[in-house]
This record gives sequence, structure tokens and C-alpha cells, in this order.
Amino acid sequence: MAYDLITMGRIGVDLYPLQTGVPLPQVTSFGKFLGGSATNVAVAAARLGRRTAVITRTGDDPFGTYLHEALKDFGVDDRWVTPVPGLPTPVTFCEVFPPDDFPLYFYRLPKAPDLEIDAHELDLDAIRDARVFWVTGTGLSEEPSRTATIAALAHRAKSGTTVFDLDWRPMFWNDPDAARPFYEEALRHTTVAVGNLDEVEVATGVREPHAAARALLDAGVELAVVKQGPKGVLAVNREGASAEVPPLPVNVLNGLGAGDAFGGSLVHSLLAGWDLEKTMRHANAAGAIVASRLECSSAMPAPGEIEAAVTAGAVK
Repeated sequence: MAYDLITMGRIGVDLYPLQTGVPLPQVTSFGKFLGGSATNVAVAAARLGRRTAVITRTGDDPFGTYLHEALKDFGVDDRWVTPVPGLPTPVTFCEVFPPDDFPLYFYRLPKAPDLEIDAHELDLDAIRDARVFWVTGTGLSEEPSRTATIAALAHRAKSGTTVFDLDWRPMFWNDPDAARPFYEEALRHTTVAVGNLDEVEVATGVREPHAAARALLDAGVELAVVKQGPKGVLAVNREGASAEVPPLPVNVLNGLGAGDAFGGSLVHSLLAGWDLEKTMRHANAAGAIVASRLECSSAMPAPGEIEAAVTAGAVK
């Protein structure tokens, strides 16, 4: 049976402070969580009842073992999560200053194992057969992951739904100015592009939301999703349909996992065949729910929680 969703990209351990409003030097305790954007999207979709798997790599160490155990607990297939001898599993710390300041500190040196995904080791048939395939901009930042990402996209050849999460992290690039050609190549192979204003500007050179959405469509995608922060989200498809949905009111505790929850709900909605406005409202609600919680992966909402937030028009 084909997977509903296969994601490809980052994985790691999130170590989040259990005290809010406290800088890292004064934090006294942390919670340990599964992390990494592509992995969290797979978790979010699994929480919504979808059959998911992730393609990524860890260190051959106890943290790598923990990530396998966490994936299985969340119902995400880990068969394509393989160790890289000699490289440590990445760890990410954050500081939590609600409502809008969440500095991230990535420990991915000398190199993150998830950037060692090799094209020759991919199960291309499974990638082609998945109903949704999800890749990220981080996967384009270094070799051999860059070649593997493009190879997977090219083999899939836009079958089903192929999502490119623009996922712009300038600190992951040796030369951030060199990113656009690789983004343009990925866009030629994808049907859905998702990004915030900074990310769509990197991909297209355009920042105004409607113009950026048009530029993404011109680059080859069928659906452009532009996140506008406090102004909500804009979605435009090639047939000319559009939806612009405001964010849900929420008391933010930690905003770092909201985008991944949005992604998991987006996948679920696309598979369900919902119209653009319903899709965006549910994705916004999923993101808002996770923003109200400390953790990311283990905070992903169940269907009933999303429906309740949409109905209430806010996260209670």
C-alpha cells in the first residue's frame, strides 16, 4: 500500500527550556522532543490519521536511537531513517520569550547527518507512489542531499501532490546568495509551494504576497501558499481560485512548531480534497494550537482539536 505522505529532510532532538521568559544561561531544566521540520510534518499528518514515513539520517548514537523510538511512538514509519557513522545526531536549543521571540540554536556540526542523504540509496518507487511527497529547502543546502532531493523530485515527475516547503535557513548555507537557482530547479518539479514572506522572496525575488504567489505559479507549481504572519495566509491555485484567511486568536507559548502543524494539516486537507478556504482555515487552526503549547512533535493536534478551534474561531 502506498504511503499517504513521505517527507524528506531534517531530523534532530529539540531540547526546549521548561521555563519561559528565561535566557539559556539561567535555564535549569529542559524537555527532550523529536524535532526537525520535515519529520514534524510527518508526525502532524500521522496524528490526523495519515500513513506517513520520513526519509532522513541520524547519528549512530543514543540520540539517534531515541529518534527511532519517538517516530514509532508517533506512528511514523522509520524504515528510511539510517545512521551516519562519525556524525552526531543534531541537537537544537531554543529560548522561549512569548509571544513572538523564540531564538533557535542549531548544533549541526561538523555536518548534520540529514544532509548525507544519498540519491543512490533512495527508494524511488516508494517516493513516486506516495500520494504526497514533501521536501524542504534545507535539503538543497549541501551535497549529497541536494542531488538526492532533486533526483527524488525528478523521478516523481509531479505524480500525485509534490510539496516544496521553502524552509529558508540562511545559517545552513555556505553561500546564501547561491540558493535561488536550486530553489528554482526544485520548483520546476513540484505542484505545491509553501513559504513565508522571507522564503518566497528567496525563491522568487518577490515579496509582495500576491505577486509572490503568481511568481511561484509561473515557476511551475499548481498551488502557492504564502504565509503572511499577522495578516494570515494566502493560497492561490493555477485555476485562479484563491483564499486569504486571517490567523486564529491564540495565547502563544512557543511558535516554533506552528509551521509544521500547518504543513501536516495542509497535507491532510489536500488528500481530503477540501476547497482552498477550508484547507487554509484548518491549517491555520492546527498551527495556532501548537503555538499555544511548549513542544512541537508531541503537541501536534488531533482532528477533533482542529475542528473545535475552527468552530470557535480561536484556540481556547
